[in-house]
Amino acid sequence: MYVMGIDAGTQSIKVLVYDSVKHKKVALAKAPLTLISKSDGTREQEAEAWLVALEDAMLSIPEDIRENVEAIAISGQQHGFVPLSQSGEVLYNVKLWCDTSTINECKEISEIAGKEVLEECGNPILPGYTASKILWLKKHYPELYDKVWRVMLPHDYLNYVLTGAAVMERGDASGTGLMDIRSGKWDLRICNAISSDLIQKLPEIREEGVIGAVTKNAAKRFGLKEGTKVTSGGGDNMMAAIGTRAVRDGSITISLGTSGTMFSSSSTPVIDSKTNLASFRSSHGTWLPLLCTMNCTVATEAFRKARGITVDELSTLASSAPIGSEGVVFLPFLNGERFPDLPKGEGVFGGFNNENLKDANMARSIFEGVTFEFLLGLDSFKGASEITLTGGGAKSKFWRQLISDVLNLPVRLYSEEEAAAFGAALQALWIVENKRTIGEIVDEHLSLSSEPLTMPNTLNHEMYMKHYEKWKSYVNALTPLFS
Repeated sequence: MYVMGIDAGTQSIKVLVYDSVKHKKVALAKAPLTLISKSDGTREQEAEAWLVALEDAMLSIPEDIRENVEAIAISGQQHGFVPLSQSGEVLYNVKLWCDTSTINECKEISEIAGKEVLEECGNPILPGYTASKILWLKKHYPELYDKVWRVMLPHDYLNYVLTGAAVMERGDASGTGLMDIRSGKWDLRICNAISSDLIQKLPEIREEGVIGAVTKNAAKRFGLKEGTKVTSGGGDNMMAAIGTRAVRDGSITISLGTSGTMFSSSSTPVIDSKTNLASFRSSHGTWLPLLCTMNCTVATEAFRKARGITVDELSTLASSAPIGSEGVVFLPFLNGERFPDLPKGEGVFGGFNNENLKDANMARSIFEGVTFEFLLGLDSFKGASEITLTGGGAKSKFWRQLISDVLNLPVRLYSEEEAAAFGAALQALWIVENKRTIGEIVDEHLSLSSEPLTMPNTLNHEMYMKHYEKWKSYVNALTPLFS
């Protein structure tokens, strides 16, 4: 049986088809996306561009494979706000997870709802979450807000395009800031802090399951078989959890993508009093405590492009500098930051002197700075014994060793690099098969990479800890400026 996973990310849309009988990936295609960026923190995309990219990627898959797909699940970048009219029109550009232009709206919602309500629901209203984007649209374009029929998230919108079903899956819904994560229902108090009619614009929250089938129009546009089952899918982190076996208590995954995320599966809600962790639902029936940094490969890519070097050359340059980068420090907050909560953050190099002002030290300090953010949040996860890495950054042997040394934990990889798309395909398989647990599904279909387990070096860890204290002192000193 062929199952398809679609990953709608910030940089591209990917389509993966998996043969669940032969345990083999039979097709993978992708199409690029562009970002609309402004100096005020605006980060947006056009929803129609997603559909064009999806069509391009889908039609790159051989027809005989597309037409034999039995089920589809979609993984999507979390938190984006798709304002959908009743006629199916997207009324404004999609504000994305990395948009930090709604800081004032976050404060406004938090003040009106009150600390007690937010604590009861499990999540603060942070920059990036969907809630503040809705208020932003209402304040800046009230005539468009009035036309909103359904608030959609990116993957829900693609589900709607394929099936006509305007529903929202509970894992992704838990990242809107509007849901009580314990009950899995919309919280009227938070909704009313935005608008008294918002609750009427929110879709039905669905548990994991089949939400519909590919329509005739969608089949014609995307080259799919009409009637193909479409399952609920989920946010990219929820799907990556399935695609990296983080479906049982204690499993921890770090995703090194545009953003950096660290998450685990939990059979009970995890409410972090320090608000380091987002209290999310998973898309496989549990909870998904998650730490998110907004600048991961954003930082490494920015430096690489500025220097005009390749990815491999960047790793080679960084590895030529000693641990601690001879005292050079980098704060990787180029897009503002969610963790630590510094929405006005900027990228900062520090610690220079006449001897250490070198490209190699700058390059290494970027990798160290990004990794120190994960270390800063590691204490919020209990009982970590090893880390699974995924995302584009996981391909770097240098970075894998650096993460293992900094976190002082073994690091492993799985053979399928496209964890979100593959996780979506496995969710589709799990739901339509309806015979086994998600744990049994991933045990059968996930295999370890041929790359060996990366083990931490104790001496290196101790050296990193000294530099980490210096890095934290820079973060603490600049927090008043960036908050």
